[in-house]
Amino acid sequence: MDGPTDGARGAAVTAEEFGLQGPRGWAFRGIGIRAEPGSLIALEGPSGSGRTCLLLALTGRMRATEGHACVGRFRLPGHLAAVRRISGLGPVPGVTDLDPALTVAEHLRERALLERRFGGPLRGLLRPRGERREEMRLRVDAALAAAGLDVETLPKGRRTSVRDLERLEVLRLSVALALIGRPRVLGVDDTDLKLSDAERAEAWAMLKSLTDRGTTVVAVCSEAPEGAVVVRTDNDKETADALAEAGRA
Repeated sequence: MDGPTDGARGAAVTAEEFGLQGPRGWAFRGIGIRAEPGSLIALEGPSGSGRTCLLLALTGRMRATEGHACVGRFRLPGHLAAVRRISGLGPVPGVTDLDPALTVAEHLRERALLERRFGGPLRGLLRPRGERREEMRLRVDAALAAAGLDVETLPKGRRTSVRDLERLEVLRLSVALALIGRPRVLGVDDTDLKLSDAERAEAWAMLKSLTDRGTTVVAVCSEAPEGAVVVRTDNDKETADALAEAGRA
């Protein structure tokens, strides 16, 4: 069965003096990245150090105010829409929250419907409806398999509500939903939050398996796994605060 990344090679990610200043000061500043396609990029640092803002900036959801970055052949901050088209977001609190009252099946059905209507070229809409439906079913199954979510093992199978899922299962479902769109770059926030050591190892193994298939993964974490391209945000935050303080002197 084709995987969710087949035909869509991961994108290289680079950044130089990349920064974002908001009304309350610098969210992050001075970020440098050099990562090949299919890399696991770990945005490492404590909560409040600008990790999520950097994730959203690298996936085209926030506009940087200093320096530049390139995702594939698209340069930021200029090509935000183009970067959004080749990137997908897994779990990001406040951005891609799952509805706890909806079931796994309802979330999958909704995402598949959106993808069929808006995620592909217009010529795809001219294909027979049954053919399009079958292709999307295969894509959903492939995304679930890539994220390591076996829905048959859930308490009520696909009818299990999100509120009844374990933390790791929610992570896997969120990733699967993003993979339905076959992104070249996948963003994941709070990767290791509230996970046991064993669950954390499973989460990183799942994300590493996606990079092995070719997808570039950008993951926010408190502690990066071995082999990742590590981007520290707390050191850059300290530098930014020092610069801001000097500017007020």
